[in-house]
Amino acid sequence: MAGIELYAQRKLKHRRTWTIAAVVLSLVFMIGGEIGAYLPAVAAGFVTPGGGADGWPQLTYKLGASFGLCSILVLLWAWLFERRGPATLGLNAKGPLRFVRGYLIGLAFLATVVGVISTAGGYVVEGAGVFGSTAVGPALLPIGALMLGFIIQGSSEELLFRGWLMQLIASRHGIWIAVAANSALFALAHAGNIEPSNELYVGLANIVLFGLFTSLYAVREGSLWGVCGWHAAWNWLLGLGFGLEVSGQVISSTPLVTDLISAPGAAWWLTGGAFGPEASIVTTAVLLTGTIVLILRGRTRDHGVEAASAAA
Repeated sequence: MAGIELYAQRKLKHRRTWTIAAVVLSLVFMIGGEIGAYLPAVAAGFVTPGGGADGWPQLTYKLGASFGLCSILVLLWAWLFERRGPATLGLNAKGPLRFVRGYLIGLAFLATVVGVISTAGGYVVEGAGVFGSTAVGPALLPIGALMLGFIIQGSSEELLFRGWLMQLIASRHGIWIAVAANSALFALAHAGNIEPSNELYVGLANIVLFGLFTSLYAVREGSLWGVCGWHAAWNWLLGLGFGLEVSGQVISSTPLVTDLISAPGAAWWLTGGAFGPEASIVTTAVLLTGTIVLILRGRTRDHGVEAASAAA
């Protein structure tokens, strides 16, 4: 249904950015955040052009600064042009509770994916985790820093795609077009992570599913906080819990739990190959199951509301 407001009631003073302009602005916000964070860091000698020699401090900075600036641009546009506050983008009530709950659910989803792949023989242990190290304290520092970095990164992507963009499209074209469009655009934002390959194509399909799941999660909860936590937990546990690729990106740090690598001869469609578990058919099954559950629960709730209204 067109004209729907997902997170807060529309007021007369509110403006809506045109759909095509919003898609273009999404790209502007992402690139603007990256440039705004990258240029000063390169000038100061903190970040290496190309990133070849960068370690966890630089990655933490990139996650926090570039995605943080992207969020600031989104919030400023919503405030200055659209005359809307953070609550209309999903940053509304019960933030800490919803975020923590979403974080725990995200950890459970990712642990399920890795557990199933490991049980199927997809992984072998390459090295011990942090607590098998002789220097536990120093090893925990990058894990904690990057946890914060992934909270900013995951929350910023959710604010841009599920908070601002999905809300705008839903208000003009309806919820299902909004869900499909923001999910597809979210996947396209990851299309250059690795070279074109079967792993990339399946990974992008799974990222579309990821977008569908988090979109429906946010719509059903009526808030963005839960999916911010879910997204942050997924990325952090993937890269810093098990030492696996995050959408094709490798993090050089001792993982918290154990350091896993693909087993010799393991099929790419099981492990995800160079893209990591996000290109695995196990991830496909887990995300598809979660999406179906949200759709069915949403229908059950809607039917219950209709029955109650009819009885009244």
